[in-house]
Amino acid sequence: MPVRTLFANALLVLSLPIISGCDGILPDSDRPESAADFPRPDRPVSEVVSNQFSNEDARDERGEAVQVMDLANISAGMTVADIGAGEGYYTVRLAERVGSAGRVLAQDIDREALERLGRRVERERLENISIKLGEADNPQLPDDSFDRIFLVHMYHEVTEPYAFLWRMWPALAEGGQIIVVDVDRPTNRHGIPPALLFCEFEAIGYKLVEFVERPDLRSYFARFERGAEKAAPENIAACSNSQ
Repeated sequence: MPVRTLFANALLVLSLPIISGCDGILPDSDRPESAADFPRPDRPVSEVVSNQFSNEDARDERGEAVQVMDLANISAGMTVADIGAGEGYYTVRLAERVGSAGRVLAQDIDREALERLGRRVERERLENISIKLGEADNPQLPDDSFDRIFLVHMYHEVTEPYAFLWRMWPALAEGGQIIVVDVDRPTNRHGIPPALLFCEFEAIGYKLVEFVERPDLRSYFARFERGAEKAAPENIAACSNSQ
């Protein structure tokens, strides 16, 4: 589907599997069938936290979004996906940065959060934003479409990281990059150690091109690109949680 056709849709409603966050590793019986060809991650998963931010001003006082967008080299005319968008803290700021010639796709697996974001987009008349429901093992992104894909404080909540990253690969445009912002702590404490993050991306075939620790943002910043070849699902080895 051409990306501009996609962005013409204000909200695409898809069926959503019920996924519960937990402090343990997801049992095979609870995994979606569409993830069966991929290894089960060897790590616990944080419970999904509320997508509602009570004080966006506090985040702006730290300069969070501006600094992350600067690190990611976001500029006018780009097409960006905000995965785990919630109620749109990054979505609306990305939309302002890319301007009328750019596009932002806000995606989440939380239908209610997306409905609230849809009302916000309509209220603020943000015409360069589209909204889409994703799945736990598939971001549901159109091929060859995005200059940047943002995963901000959400990757540690992905229950099927190998299927998720594998299916994200085709969505990057030529020279496109995936931007991860997260915290260096165990995955069941709403973070992910950098070594484990690197391993999971590299297992698919991505390459790390930049890593920056940002104590001022209480986070780290990582940038990935596609490598020479995407691994076949049967050749992906799960990374050890001890990394």
